[in-house]
Amino acid sequence: MLYPIFDYLDSVLDVPGTGVFRYISFRAGMAALFSLIITITFGASIINWIRKKQIGETVRDLGLEGQAAKKGTPTMGGMMIIAGIVIPTLLFANLNNVYIILLLVSTIWLGTIGFLDDYIKVFRKNKEGLAGRFKITGQIVIGIIVGVTLYFHEDVVVREFMNPVSIEEGIVDTPAYKDVKVAKTTIPFTKNNELNYENILGFLGEDLTPVLYILLVIFIITAVSNGANITDGIDGLAAGTSAIIGLTIAIFAYISGNAIFSQYLNVMFIPNSGELVIFCAAFVGACVGFLWYNAFPAQVFMGDTGSLMLGGVIAVLSLTLRKELLIPVLCGIFLVENLSVIMQVSYFKYTKRKYGEGRRIFLMSPLHHHYQKRNIHEAKIVTRFWIVGILLAIITLATLKLR
Repeated sequence: MLYPIFDYLDSVLDVPGTGVFRYISFRAGMAALFSLIITITFGASIINWIRKKQIGETVRDLGLEGQAAKKGTPTMGGMMIIAGIVIPTLLFANLNNVYIILLLVSTIWLGTIGFLDDYIKVFRKNKEGLAGRFKITGQIVIGIIVGVTLYFHEDVVVREFMNPVSIEEGIVDTPAYKDVKVAKTTIPFTKNNELNYENILGFLGEDLTPVLYILLVIFIITAVSNGANITDGIDGLAAGTSAIIGLTIAIFAYISGNAIFSQYLNVMFIPNSGELVIFCAAFVGACVGFLWYNAFPAQVFMGDTGSLMLGGVIAVLSLTLRKELLIPVLCGIFLVENLSVIMQVSYFKYTKRKYGEGRRIFLMSPLHHHYQKRNIHEAKIVTRFWIVGILLAIITLATLKLR
């Protein structure tokens, strides 16, 4: 909302100082600052409102230490995160940018699905929440929207330079280039690191290529969204991990949207993707601000309102920046948490069929509960998971040079 106003003040009225609003770095900093202010300043009011509405967490008895103390803790705090993302983005981002519009739609859509799930659990007193088929349907719909936009929208292009950008004596040469409408992604740790989906899916028929691409997008969004949802099991784990991932994606967005840096690092240049830095800054600010109240001992839980949205937004960001193949590394915490549940359930069913008695790989799944069962304090578990998340982020950033 503010971007066109300051653009007019700078370009038409030539008001001194308004040109700073053109800089992505300035607007990203303001988005992060406003996001922190919104979540921290208004967070207490939101928590009090939730408490008055008796929107408290219903805790299942899993036999975990300190679990009983969490009963009645306000939930649906994901509304704080959504507000901390959407409001600064609306204020400081260019709302004519297709990527910003796509991320805002994804945030609100997935947040709404999570909100409905929490609403049914809390107000309808139904512990199952929103039926699984409706959750999946909602994720499929946003997957279709994202997939169709990324594949068909005219503004979603990759810019290929005909000659390299050079900087000599302070003068930047303007390179010749062409914008290509193609479904590409980046293969990590490889020299020629671009993969054209049309080349690997085209053998099944040109008409099927967009359908298969959209199915891939649906799978990625659903998997990462559910992975974040599973990770949200102890105080501060999902929010802190998401903040680390969001900061890493912001770096990729800045590089991918900058002609000079993208060519220097041999990264796919995606025009207008640099605007996503503003969204990522708001995303990180909202997660960190939420930690003010969600760190152990938590004063509020994000609920599915926050967790489903966080994972889905991370997936959409990765897809828009053509970094979806890095998700297993960057979102390694989500992946391991998801796999621990799949392994536990599969092995239990297998051993029950074979031996007549189900056996377990972990003391409890998801993985963070396994460590709780080993009597490790949840604050230490969260801190160690954050450290692993930082290591995974460093490895992900190292792919910029390690090929």
